[in-house]
Amino acid sequence: MAIKIEMLRCFTAVAQRGSLSEAADALGRTPSAVSMMLKQFEDHVGVALFETARKSRLTPVGELIFAEARREVSHFENTVSVIEGISRSELGYLRLAVTPSVASVILPSVVFEFLRKFPKVHIDIRDMDSAAVARELARERADIGIGTLSEIDGLPRIELFNDAFGVVCRKDHPLAENWDQLTWADMGDHILIANGLCKLITDPDFAPLLAKSRLMVPSSASLLGLVREGVGITVLPRLAVSGAQEDMVFLPLVDATARRSVHMVSQSKNALMPAAREFLKLVTKMKRDGRLLPGLEFQKS
Repeated sequence: MAIKIEMLRCFTAVAQRGSLSEAADALGRTPSAVSMMLKQFEDHVGVALFETARKSRLTPVGELIFAEARREVSHFENTVSVIEGISRSELGYLRLAVTPSVASVILPSVVFEFLRKFPKVHIDIRDMDSAAVARELARERADIGIGTLSEIDGLPRIELFNDAFGVVCRKDHPLAENWDQLTWADMGDHILIANGLCKLITDPDFAPLLAKSRLMVPSSASLLGLVREGVGITVLPRLAVSGAQEDMVFLPLVDATARRSVHMVSQSKNALMPAAREFLKLVTKMKRDGRLLPGLEFQKS
């Protein structure tokens, strides 16, 4: 006879409570039914799992089996929870992994429209850097990823937009005074706070500035906080600072050719639940209609 999940349930319930009667109450079964299931389990494994008939203490082997049984019961209950969640919704659930700039600027309008059409879908949104987004997709822990992403094992990929890099500084910073002709050379006397996106910039005039930098801050929130405090300046794509206009400015560079491309990558369509397929369709439609990016303008005050 194969081991059934109910055997593991009964065994773990008794082991956790140290009593047949208390385990029976927790499981909503009679003590005799729990005792019978427990005996079948012990007969199957061929060893005693409890030291006494009162079931108050596990044998050494019982302790080892209990650890495995508890893990399996927990996994089973989590699986049941997901299945029940899918059955309560129209299309299932959707796992998104996105970079912070996408999460804060692009995603709100997309999710708003998506939930108007599919209000019962459960959405799990995690914001992280592009490298982490790629890892989540490769490990199949995300259905859709949006960020600065290269091709990943042939997964479908489309470019959503690309934007130019520029200098980000406080509004009262000296560079903000004559920004119309700003070049890489103008940044040489100022403290540069580097970030993970700087590696995308291949302009030869930028390399010496990056090499001289003594600050590296991967977190967008921390990076902009340092700029806001006047610690230094940084270089970011236009969209990455769209929400930081009260006390900071984005200054375009006249001699910069560097641009950041943002792609949407998904699992193969036959591996996606209906919710993920509908989300892909919506993002593609909003891109085609010109509604994906709000009208963002960066001006010197």
